[in-house]
Amino acid sequence: MRRSLTIVGLVLAALAPAACAPNPIVARDPVPAPGPEEAYRCESRSAVLNGYWSTCEPVLREREVVVRSKG
Repeated sequence: MRRSLTIVGLVLAALAPAACAPNPIVARDPVPAPGPEEAYRCESRSAVLNGYWSTCEPVLREREVVVRSKG
């Protein structure tokens, strides 16, 4: 029993450096982030087992209005 645990430990220790890749893979989002004039309007509905269905549609943002007054 003790000998088999030692062998398993040695095998795992030998494989540990092999698990680290020299050039790690970095996940990137294939869809670029939306611009400042784009927005999404989403609606969610509850589903079974605490799940949710959501639907999102792209919409254009309304321009910001700045009201200035003198006085």
